[in-house]
Amino acid sequence: MQQQKKIQNPETQIPKTPEMNDRDFINDMLATEKYMTAGYNVFLDEASHESLYQSMLQIFTETQNCQRELFNLMFKKGWYSFDAADPQSLQQDYQQFQGYQNQFPYTH
Repeated sequence: MQQQKKIQNPETQIPKTPEMNDRDFINDMLATEKYMTAGYNVFLDEASHESLYQSMLQIFTETQNCQRELFNLMFKKGWYSFDAADPQSLQQDYQQFQGYQNQFPYTH
């Protein structure tokens, strides 16, 4: 079995204490931003008033950009990692979704 490789920067060390540290605070802010963008997205999907839609779209974009900056900071500090995708698995997924394309009632 192939061992999964981590995609991660070297971890910035922080004191292990009961108090919240920088990682905890940034992680909390990231979770909040993700929650907020999800809520704004629902609003945008259902907004019928154009001016209100545009205002909320601007707030959504600012919130999404903040979320991305927090994510990038956590990744840079090594507090966020990914498992590298197996190329064979990617190819299988690609073929599966290519097959779905044939089921669409329209083509681009």
